[in-house]
Amino acid sequence: MIVPRCFPIEVVIPLSLAGVFLHFSSLLVPPQRRERIVRLAFPIIGGMLSQNALNLVDTAMVGRLGPSALAAVGLGGISNFVLSAIILGLGTGVQATAARRLGEQRDSETAIALNGGLLLALSLALPWSLFLYWRAPDIFAFLISDHKVLDQGVPYLRMRMIAMLAMGMNASFRGYWNATNRSGLYMRTLIVMHLTNVFLNWIFIFGKFGMPAMGVTGAGLSSAIATYLGTLLYFFLGWSCARENGFLSGLPTRRELKKLFLLSLPACLQQFFFAAGMTAFMWMVGRMSTDAVAITHVVVNLMLVGVLPSLGFGMASASLVGQAMGRADNADAKRWAWDVAKIGCVVVACIALPALIAPKLILSVFLKDPRLLALAVWPLRIVAVSLAFDTFGTVFMHSMLGAGDTSTVMKVSFSLQWILFLPLVYLVGPVLGWGLVAVWGAQGAYRVLQSGVFLSLWQRGGWQVAKV
Repeated sequence: MIVPRCFPIEVVIPLSLAGVFLHFSSLLVPPQRRERIVRLAFPIIGGMLSQNALNLVDTAMVGRLGPSALAAVGLGGISNFVLSAIILGLGTGVQATAARRLGEQRDSETAIALNGGLLLALSLALPWSLFLYWRAPDIFAFLISDHKVLDQGVPYLRMRMIAMLAMGMNASFRGYWNATNRSGLYMRTLIVMHLTNVFLNWIFIFGKFGMPAMGVTGAGLSSAIATYLGTLLYFFLGWSCARENGFLSGLPTRRELKKLFLLSLPACLQQFFFAAGMTAFMWMVGRMSTDAVAITHVVVNLMLVGVLPSLGFGMASASLVGQAMGRADNADAKRWAWDVAKIGCVVVACIALPALIAPKLILSVFLKDPRLLALAVWPLRIVAVSLAFDTFGTVFMHSMLGAGDTSTVMKVSFSLQWILFLPLVYLVGPVLGWGLVAVWGAQGAYRVLQSGVFLSLWQRGGWQVAKV
């Protein structure tokens, strides 16, 4: 059963991709199922890509203040990414629970999980953010000793910590909208937040409309205000669209709240360790050379162009799998994950193809030094080749999260990243000095291996017994 949307979803597919996508996907997935996947996944992807694009605009605005300001925002952003990750996993528990209730045709109870997620966000994010606000100077001092960066980075990080409660609540709303086939609400709210952030940056960073020029602190304040604006919009949409589903009309029982917490906890830990692992990866590259850091920064940003659609398809699959399991149709749940994976693989392969056949053309936009450009070609090609395979892993991983098998996902993700991938990167990079091709080769092999593991786990079907 599909919940009616409050607003029509309008998705614009780039013309260069649409023809190839529609042709191949029509051969892989029946039209009715393909349409449902597209209507659910593409708004999620659109919201994520808007975030990536406006992050670049945000960086460009702060970059006008000088290298110390840019370093402060960069380190503050990384710290916020890692420290907030453990809260953002709440959306996974809300999505899995709400999708299961929808499949069980218990429509009036789908938002009870959202209410529980909001309560958990308040209980966890508030004390955690207050503690981090207090310890912000120590956090930054651990990362860097440059006093110019410290003086700007600490107040920036504190502004971001103020918004952690809103981030946790927004993650719960995102999980609910995606679970109930209303991902368009998530996309539109996210775009409003990003545009507001950029506008407020212009006001607070540079001192417009009579406001004092706050510099880097203004950038953090803008992000915090925009995040809380998104929370207010979500509450308005919840009151408008989800009252009949139980929004703010009841809380989960103590037993249900405990189950929601235990369902979300592995996802919270998985996101935290993944974020910390990405930070450790950048640290290891930094021990190789400044050139390696510059090249990796560009390649990572380009990689996100393909990774974000994979995440969007994964979140869509989580909802479809959860709904099918709510109908007690595990065979259909298994088929949904495969259908989403096939479509996602085609889309991401089309996106990655230019990076494979013309890497210099793409890299030349970001790297002007011919020497750096030459060194970056093969790392980008390795990323392009691995992205399509990685899409399968991302979709099956999120499908298992949607089924409620969050513990297995955490164990696999942590083991492959921290026990295999990161030690291997440290060995071939800083220790043996084999260069960026070896480092990115290890990254590509790790992602392909992870895809194979999640595909195997999906086929074995252990996720089918997960209780939500």
